[in-house]
Amino acid sequence: MLQYGDIDIRFNTDLDPIKHPNVIPDVITRTSFAMTTRLWGGNERAVLAMIRALAVADLAVCVNRKEMVRHLDEDSEALARSFLYAKQEFEKNGGRMTIFPPNVKPSSFKS
Repeated sequence: MLQYGDIDIRFNTDLDPIKHPNVIPDVITRTSFAMTTRLWGGNERAVLAMIRALAVADLAVCVNRKEMVRHLDEDSEALARSFLYAKQEFEKNGGRMTIFPPNVKPSSFKS
């Protein structure tokens, strides 16, 4: 997302959902995974702020805001269940997972 002046916001992406409709579910899954890891490169707060700004702007101009919120709620709930199930299976098979919220870095010391 790039800003040129006060109201000129532009987007530059290498993803084309028109040509490749399956890219959207893939991006949702990959972004959700990135949000639970240290893959963000220290930009967590800025990225989350922009994601939320885009979501609010989208809701402000959509035709049926309540329906959009309902869809977002249903889709995010289903994805949250999937992540919880995957985490439980991972831990049941001996894996260990610690999720850090944005802007919280794991300790560099090992116990």
